[in-house]
Amino acid sequence: MAIDKVTLEILKNHCRAAAESMAYTLHRTAHSTFVKETEDFTTGLTTPDGETFAAPVELGVTWFVGLNYKTVIEMIDEYDEGDICMTNDPYSGHVATHSPDMHCWKPVFHNNELVCFVVGHIHNTDVGGAVPASISRTLSEIHQEGIRIPPSKVVKKGEINQELVDIMLANVRMPEQNWGDLKAQFASLNTGERRVHEMIAKFGIDVFKAGILDLLDYAEAQARAIVKNLPDGEYFFADYMDEDSEDGFPCRLALNLVIKNDTIMLDFTGSDPQIESSINIPTGGQERHALLMVGVIYVLYALDNKLFLNAGVCRMANSILPEGTVINPHFPAAVGLRTLSVQRLMGLVFGAFVQAAPDLLPACPASGGPIMNVNTIDNRSGRRVVASVGPIIGGAGGSPFGDGTEGSGANSSFLKNTPVEINEVEVPIKIHRYGLAPGSGGAGQHRGGTAIEMWFEALAPNTKITARNMDRTRFTSWGVQGGGAGSLSYFLLNPGTDKERDLGNLDFLTIGPGDIIHVASGGAGGWGDPLKRNPALVQQDVDRGFVSRESAEQLYGVIFTDGFIDQTKTNTLRQSMLVINSTDKSFFDYGKGRTEFELVWTRENYDLLTQILAAAPVHWRFFIKHRLFAEIGNKENTNNHERINILFDEMLDEFPQLKESMSFN
Repeated sequence: MAIDKVTLEILKNHCRAAAESMAYTLHRTAHSTFVKETEDFTTGLTTPDGETFAAPVELGVTWFVGLNYKTVIEMIDEYDEGDICMTNDPYSGHVATHSPDMHCWKPVFHNNELVCFVVGHIHNTDVGGAVPASISRTLSEIHQEGIRIPPSKVVKKGEINQELVDIMLANVRMPEQNWGDLKAQFASLNTGERRVHEMIAKFGIDVFKAGILDLLDYAEAQARAIVKNLPDGEYFFADYMDEDSEDGFPCRLALNLVIKNDTIMLDFTGSDPQIESSINIPTGGQERHALLMVGVIYVLYALDNKLFLNAGVCRMANSILPEGTVINPHFPAAVGLRTLSVQRLMGLVFGAFVQAAPDLLPACPASGGPIMNVNTIDNRSGRRVVASVGPIIGGAGGSPFGDGTEGSGANSSFLKNTPVEINEVEVPIKIHRYGLAPGSGGAGQHRGGTAIEMWFEALAPNTKITARNMDRTRFTSWGVQGGGAGSLSYFLLNPGTDKERDLGNLDFLTIGPGDIIHVASGGAGGWGDPLKRNPALVQQDVDRGFVSRESAEQLYGVIFTDGFIDQTKTNTLRQSMLVINSTDKSFFDYGKGRTEFELVWTRENYDLLTQILAAAPVHWRFFIKHRLFAEIGNKENTNNHERINILFDEMLDEFPQLKESMSFN
């Protein structure tokens, strides 16, 4: 059935409004802070085959626009009116991407015909497992990350499956909170179902059925048109997480982006093997998996904000996902901390695309700061509290069009802060400071957005802190086109005292009353030569405390006299700095940590490592990588390439079982 453009546009707005209504219902009825304040949830509408054709833009997570429910929909034998299904198992269909994410979907019928599904997820603050909040870098198996529920009917023909609910609630630390959030999900799905019936009544069933397919085609055509305007070519980029395990070695993600006509290929060959910690990304080898597409969708939307966001956007993309790697792990690899690796994955995509569109796209956004969770006892009521006290994120990267957003922006801007007043009422902590971290944004013609920092004090004994996603203490966000890298993140216990302790990337610890935590994200990268920055903007940064006077002089060549810009001295200094820096500017500024690391682990050396690991059985790869890293050390050596081969040959002699297993691989 052909639908005219005007009708399709009206239907498009109604579909998005339906998804928004679902989001408002969920937001207003949820129990946990992480849903009702931080807004870690999604809502949407899918075709009977599971393709998302509408999602909200005002509320909730912006990561899952391309989510396809097809795999889990097909794992339920049959659907009846009034059914609601759910799953949080990352390895059952690969829709849930870590166990705290509870996905629900409800069939919508018209005259006994299934016409679509209403769907959504919330992030439970806790689903049991080895640590409060269920996520830690220290975990190595999915079994440690809390209860897993395969695709199941939690409501059957309108009646709650109490047995399933009771099993779930018996395995979590705050059952009343999980139950409250689950009921909010039910309410959201019921809202979506009502909105669909209203659309069918307004447009007719034939227009609705044809229209939802046309909306996917419409978004696909928009996405292809954006890609077609980019230059064909191959664009390689790599980035790192500080550690691949507790006290481990760096974890590399690599991408070769191939743009050809109106299509893209994402080749992740060169990414590290799946690892013995929870930062694996459970894609199941799906070439358009939602987690792979997040960065792509952000880039496309940045290039054209008229893009209609649904799964059709992803149809022009394909991926190569080597099995047994961090980007496509085998069961039972832990995946709880995939939030961290997906943030780095998004930066990886940004780094590839910015080479294709350097005058249209920004530098790297801030990251590395954790989502802070507290598990303790309320001194007033004696009640146990498990709560998120807020995401410690940073700003957006500087762009061709201006400075990065301060404190919140780019790929994590959907994560809203929890007000200090709510935290102090609901959790026995006292917040001493919560704000922007001075000097954190990367220098540039357009400065990188500043980081967020928080100081808080525990008020009860045995207060357990989970700092999910802590990273960027070694490898900073990168600047582009002469812009500088952002600042490092940091995580300190009792700063400025004789008990001060640098916690690095530690993500779980226990503190007591009077102990103080000081945590900050990294800053975002800058865009363009800092010496081209308008001195008046440098003055503004100094006045606001974002940049010190010393940094204004050293990085921007701006000199102050009696609190005001000395234009004559500034001009002279900038001219001399231009001469000195003229041969010292590359497209990317990776920061000191990565620059030093890649003197040892060059691209050529990493290519050799990739070849070695690909030939080995999956269960040996992490061991081989760590053994080679330990032997190579951290010093630059022109013979490292040869040494890698020699060391691996020695390993084969030492472990004949490895050589034997490689013959069967």
